[in-house]
Amino acid sequence: MSGQQSRGTVQRTLMIIKPDAVARGLIGEILHRVELDGFQISAMKMLKMTEAQAKGFYRMHRGKPFYNQLVKFMTSDRSVLCVLERENAITSLRQLVGSTDPDQAAFGTIRHDYATATRFNCVHASDSPESARREVHFFFRDSAIVRITRRIKRIYSMPFARR
Repeated sequence: MSGQQSRGTVQRTLMIIKPDAVARGLIGEILHRVELDGFQISAMKMLKMTEAQAKGFYRMHRGKPFYNQLVKFMTSDRSVLCVLERENAITSLRQLVGSTDPDQAAFGTIRHDYATATRFNCVHASDSPESARREVHFFFRDSAIVRITRRIKRIYSMPFARR
C-alpha cells in the first residue's frame, strides 16, 4: 500500500491491543471502535511476544530509560495484533487512539477512555508510513493479509428494532 496521505489513498497500519487491555477484556470494545471508524481488519492474531520479538519490534527505543520496562510489559501476557486498512489509516488511527498519556488524550479516544497510565496505554498505533510498513511486516507475511470489502450501507441500513 502507498504511504502517501492524499485523499482516496488506502493505507495499511498496525495496531496492537496491548497486554493491559487484553487482560481487562477490552479486545471487543477496541475492535468495535476501530470498525465503526471505518477501518477494515485485514489480518489479526493473538500472541504472547517473546523477548526477542519485543526487543526487535521496539529496537528504536533501545537505550531509552523506558526500554527495559516496555519489553518486560509487552512480554508479560498476550497481545492482539491487527493490520488495519482505510483512507489515511495512519493519521486516522493515531487520532482514534489518542495521546500516549491518557491524561492528555482527547475525550472519546481509546486511551482517554481505557488507558490507566502512560505505561499502560492499551494500544500501539504506527506513527508514520515507514513505521507502518516495517511494523506490519515484522508480524505478518503478505499472504496473511486479506482485503475484505464490506458493504457498509447494507449493514447499517437494517432497522435495529426488527432483528
